[in-house]
Amino acid sequence: MDIKDIQNLIKFVSKAEVSEVKYKTKDFEITIKTPLAGSDAVYAQPAVYHTAPQQMAAPAQAPVAASAPVEKAEAASDDSKYITIKSPMIGTFYRKPSPDKDVFVNVGDEVSVGKVVCVIEAMKLFNQIDSEVSGKIVKILVDDATPVEYDQPLFLVDPS
Repeated sequence: MDIKDIQNLIKFVSKAEVSEVKYKTKDFEITIKTPLAGSDAVYAQPAVYHTAPQQMAAPAQAPVAASAPVEKAEAASDDSKYITIKSPMIGTFYRKPSPDKDVFVNVGDEVSVGKVVCVIEAMKLFNQIDSEVSGKIVKILVDDATPVEYDQPLFLVDPS
């Protein structure tokens, strides 16, 4: 069956006012479906959801959102004197090389350039993350065995 035969079959089905025609040979099969003649085609429409309950919840959250920037501003001003060690990849953050070993660094430890500060597992590969700065670890920003994103802050280091 060539394209002209298929086009003629489609025209025939639309004029015959039938909803479905199946044409089958030993090496070819075609099914043509149309809306029933004389009746309008019915199309599914997405359900409409009202957003009134969400609007009621928003004012209750507004005071919390207003206080958060103040806290973040204070934290940012305190942390601005520190250098951040960030994740170079997406994966799972580990503070230890293995469960039975000690952590690489703790708060208050001195680090130098090239010292391993953590491991990030990505696709079953454990990648050691080296410090790019020298100083003292002031804060560990990620919990052990939690997922991290690319460029996510991991440690705060005081370079002085």
